[in-house]
Amino acid sequence: MVQFNTLMMLFLAAFVTVAILRRLLTALNIRHLRLHGHEVPEAFTGEIDGETLSRMSRYTAESSKFGAMEGLFDDLVTLAILLSGFLPWLTARILPWKEHFIASGLMFFGVLFLISFLLGIPFALYQTFVIEKKYGFSTVTPALWISDLLKNFVISAILLGILLGAFLALMHYAERTWWLWAWMVFASFQLLMLWLYPVVIAPFFNKYEPVRDNTLKEAIVAMMAKAGLKTEGVYQVDEGKRSRHTNAYFTGIGKTKRIVLYDTLLNSHSHDEILAILAHEIGHWKKRHILMQLAFMETASLAVFYLAYRLIDWPLPYQTFGFEQPVAYAGLLLLAAIFGPLAFFLTPLGTAALRRFERQADHYSYILTGSTQPLRNALKRLAKDNLANLHPHPLYAWFYYSHPPLTERILRLRDMETRQKAP
Repeated sequence: MVQFNTLMMLFLAAFVTVAILRRLLTALNIRHLRLHGHEVPEAFTGEIDGETLSRMSRYTAESSKFGAMEGLFDDLVTLAILLSGFLPWLTARILPWKEHFIASGLMFFGVLFLISFLLGIPFALYQTFVIEKKYGFSTVTPALWISDLLKNFVISAILLGILLGAFLALMHYAERTWWLWAWMVFASFQLLMLWLYPVVIAPFFNKYEPVRDNTLKEAIVAMMAKAGLKTEGVYQVDEGKRSRHTNAYFTGIGKTKRIVLYDTLLNSHSHDEILAILAHEIGHWKKRHILMQLAFMETASLAVFYLAYRLIDWPLPYQTFGFEQPVAYAGLLLLAAIFGPLAFFLTPLGTAALRRFERQADHYSYILTGSTQPLRNALKRLAKDNLANLHPHPLYAWFYYSHPPLTERILRLRDMETRQKAP
């Protein structure tokens, strides 16, 4: 039976505090939008009309409210699973864990994965076929949506099954050093996925082909050479069959590193704008931002694995959540739940670092292209095409935004060029 002891009270206090703070931040952001959403920011003067500005505000508000509802539902489901005694009930009804540790652990997480997958379907349906359709973004057919859903489920189940199976085997057989081996497996798995994703996983969902526009392709290759970077290729992807949202990105590592452009981006942006966007992405590589993020993730994951090793046999979490005796694989989930709220409070540290990276990449784009005008034009078009929020609350942006707010970013680019040209 679940015990409402000191640990439980601390967990509930932290969980509820985080839930309230999330909703307060969202409410602040929506209220700020309601107060200022009709105002055309300085960076967009003469670039945007009242109707587009109104659609931007409505889309942000509707998406935010729906996201808050989904978050509340997820919180309630999490509490129900943790406080109802479901987890000890589940461990008692699968294979005897002492004799079949790996198999029972996979079944335990498999059931939870299936529950999460099924409960997420109604929200994904509404987001895609109601909100995204309403604002003219979603172009996906029901058949393609179901196909994507099933492919995602199967691929995720296989990959998570392999990774969890390896962790459980190491926990069972390596005993005192399992955390170190598990971390090495996790780090290797991440690198393998970075390498394999563009050539093995991504083609299950989209058709990738070399960019058809030879003029653009030659300009991209020339810019890459100027930056001293090599890439396996420049590809366009048929993302327009799902959505009218636009994007461009680098993916892969080593021999699978490539540039990918959405067909929607190619159809809506000029060559100069696309080159400026890619120059920004090149900036991330040249400034080693990808490497730094990867190094941080691996260091943090090492600390997490070691902490799990030190606490996995601590009896109090098991007693608190209704287990009669420690079950190591369930302990991983309990520790994640107990320490989960800490990640929320660390969010601003991560987003601050990411915003710094974005500013550096913007500056590199300017250095590589010789002007900030194409990137400014691209950002304005991206904002309009994707109905971005031009009036985020400063606290919300500070807490959650991985990129500087668009208006701030555009003005900074303008001032950057002005300063450089000043005598």
